[in-house]
Amino acid sequence: MKIEVLVIGCAKCKRLERNVQQALDELGMVEEIERIEDIEEIKRRGTMRVPILYINGEMKAVGMVPSVEDIKSMLTSTSG
Repeated sequence: MKIEVLVIGCAKCKRLERNVQQALDELGMVEEIERIEDIEEIKRRGTMRVPILYINGEMKAVGMVPSVEDIKSMLTSTSG
């Protein structure tokens, strides 16, 4: 599973990273979270509304921080 967080260091960005890690921990999943901070790369993805969460190349959240429970649902529905 590929998990990417597009962030710029804002408070919401940090909270998204924490929530993703907590969701993984609670599910017992060991996955690397790729942190993308490059503004040009974020622009290439089509929006500057950070934070942004991608799971397996699919944009799952933009400009907001989903709850740990919501992220767990995203992860389990994506993993099959």
